[in-house]
Amino acid sequence: MTTLSDKLGLSLSGRTVLVTGANGGLGHEFVTQALKRGARKVYAAARTPKSWNDANVQPLPLDITSAEAVIRAVAMAPDVDLLINNAAIAPLSDSISGPEDELRRIFETNFFGSLRVANAFAPILAANGGGTLLNILSSAAWISMPTAYAASKAAFWSATNALRFELEGQGTQVVGLMVGMIDTPMAAGYDVPKSSPASVVSQAYEGVTTGALEVLADDLTRDLKSRLNTKAEEFYPWMHAQLRTFLAH
Repeated sequence: MTTLSDKLGLSLSGRTVLVTGANGGLGHEFVTQALKRGARKVYAAARTPKSWNDANVQPLPLDITSAEAVIRAVAMAPDVDLLINNAAIAPLSDSISGPEDELRRIFETNFFGSLRVANAFAPILAANGGGTLLNILSSAAWISMPTAYAASKAAFWSATNALRFELEGQGTQVVGLMVGMIDTPMAAGYDVPKSSPASVVSQAYEGVTTGALEVLADDLTRDLKSRLNTKAEEFYPWMHAQLRTFLAH
């Protein structure tokens, strides 16, 4: 069996990929680039999966907020060795001080749902040589953004780091993708500079194939990471000034 160490530094040739949230802008790009990079098969998972004009793409019905749906997906995709946890929601009305039911709904997808998928597929990855878990996070995890989306991504960033330790013994590479605004429908309501999905996905796959543990996919995120050890009395006033400028757009 080909192991993860055999694959590092190579393309995705021969790999079997599962992408959650595959109907969306970033998810669609993960599917198409996986094929271009030589993936043997791609499971394109979504609540209502669309048709793909490619025999190497297998649509997979998956609502990550449903434990039963996740169990069914595991049974239907026993050959996965690269899981891309991409599905997420970011309502425009999102506010950390908003209705508790809405906060729970966001966490149910972005945190509990994504963690449910990771835990359910961990044995599959182990059985297929260890494999790779790529969690799509956000630089919002490090920003004082007053939204449940940011809080949920902060929680999932922590969980990603915990999963890296948890799955270390089975040889699973756990990668966290950190990125700011991406030019997808999810970010359509924000008039700010955005990264292209193609650039973000390309950097993510390069990280997978070179053995990265964390991918910082834009300049803003790289700059932010460099500031995280700044004294709190300096960091948060700077961050809040940046945030006020962002929210003014």
